[in-house]
Amino acid sequence: MKNLLFLLSVLLVSVSFGQTPAEDYFNQAKAKYKLQDYSGAIADFTKAIELDPAYAKGYNGRGVVKYELKDYKGAKADFTKATELDPAEAKYYYDRGQAKYFLKDKKGAIADYTKAIELDPTFKYFYFNRGVIQYERKQYRGAIVDYTKAIELDPRFEDAYYNRGLAKGNLLDDIGVIADFTIVIELNPVEGSAYYFRGQAKYYSSDTEGACLDWNKAGELGYSDAYKKIKKKCK
Repeated sequence: MKNLLFLLSVLLVSVSFGQTPAEDYFNQAKAKYKLQDYSGAIADFTKAIELDPAYAKGYNGRGVVKYELKDYKGAKADFTKATELDPAEAKYYYDRGQAKYFLKDKKGAIADYTKAIELDPTFKYFYFNRGVIQYERKQYRGAIVDYTKAIELDPRFEDAYYNRGLAKGNLLDDIGVIADFTIVIELNPVEGSAYYFRGQAKYYSSDTEGACLDWNKAGELGYSDAYKKIKKKCK
């Protein structure tokens, strides 16, 4: 499964132009973050917060850096403060959902993604990440609904097709699996695992010849598990 590919919001790309001293430190922190000077970035975000304790972007920015450092508890605390200061900003809930996920609070992560969707139903990654967690919790139908919405928002969202195909496989929907992995292959013809999973669905649909062709292609592209299938299933 294509797991939580987009682990943080793109909130740090927003730019402030030094309108206040707090924003000056915020911009300095962003520059340091991009240079992977995480300790310097945290120091500057902290200074921005000291200058303006109601500066939600400062807390969120510091949370992003803590997240990069795998300080998920600290990141969650900062993201929570950001949501308290600016409860209408969807991406703050999204970021907190990421931290909760890595703190193994999947229920809390789903709640935050759901809140983010309520505030901004147009951001495909909100649905995608909620779908990932639903899949992990074996809530395959719910995962399919989320991946489908992500695809509606971006019809070329390869990873959503990929994950939706896997979810359909768990529901024994082989036709749906073949359809989704065919699109993945159209979007990314060198994704060996897509041929593998499509081949598996073809095999279960009694298309052994088509399955073997797909497994052979998967092997050529470096997906070595395909050769085990060929050895067992193909003559």
